Amino acid sequence: MYDSPRELIEALAATPDILQTLLQNVTHDQALRARGGDENWSIVEVMCHLRDAEEVAITRVQTLRDEPQPLISGFDQEAWAAERNYGGDNLQSALNAFVELRNQHIGMLAVLSPAQWERIGHHQQHGPVTISNHTLHIVWHDLVHVAQMGRQLRNYNS
Repeated sequence: MYDSPRELIEALAATPDILQTLLQNVTHDQALRARGGDENWSIVEVMCHLRDAEEVAITRVQTLRDEPQPLISGFDQEAWAAERNYGGDNLQSALNAFVELRNQHIGMLAVLSPAQWERIGHHQQHGPVTISNHTLHIVWHDLVHVAQMGRQLRNYNS
């Protein structure tokens, strides 16, 4: 039998290891110049986006866990990139912050009961959401951006 909460947590836990390995020899200059994806963000900007998305994910899990049928609001990633000056940030500090937030997120999920994983809220743009399918979305989001960074590095180095 599948154990979806455990599998989701293990997938979330894998992302920091993958990112640390992928980015370990990337210079700051490379991280700024290797661009790609729909947003044409640099690797630094993608890492900042992952960090900030993780912060949002934690807040959403807390809200879904603690409030009856809460409204989950969206956010404007382009506005955040400009307001938070992603292009002026440091790759290693953004990665370190992401790892710290991810560990906090995993800790929150690890203690949830089966019923809590299925608590329902309503996302402004996407409709009904549970902690379970929100976590699956974060796993997907991680994979999309890790693959994006891999392509950016491959294209930059070729």
